[in-house]
Amino acid sequence: MAELRLEELSAKTIVAANSLTLRPGQEQFVTPVSYSIADAVIDPGTTWSRVVLDDDEVVGFIRGNFDPDAEHEEFRSCIWRINVSADAQGRGVGKFAVMGLADEARNRGFEQLTVIWEPGEDGPESFFLHLGFTIIGQTQYGENLGALKL
Repeated sequence: MAELRLEELSAKTIVAANSLTLRPGQEQFVTPVSYSIADAVIDPGTTWSRVVLDDDEVVGFIRGNFDPDAEHEEFRSCIWRINVSADAQGRGVGKFAVMGLADEARNRGFEQLTVIWEPGEDGPESFFLHLGFTIIGQTQYGENLGALKL
């Protein structure tokens, strides 16, 4: 694996990002990248969308949201989406993406980064807990709300 880097989502990378394949069973826990792309167009002021490149290959996608005026604190500095190609999982791509987003949050003056995930056997809970997120609550739909202190 070459050195990973984050790059803004662009016309050059959008098709590859939208074509990322997941491991079987993970689809139920992840919204398609195309939804994030649409969100970024609707609200570009608070959206932070990046692809993770390994050489010139798109191996991951992350979308964050930074809105210090959001009504709910958990949406002020948060991960909206993260997708890592099935072939790249377990190689540090997801951690690299989350730490890049955490650095951006810190640079913007935020003290925590939040994420919401659905519990389940093939879900991302162990990934987020391994990165240092702690469960701080649940949504009304039974999803876990996690926070990472910056």
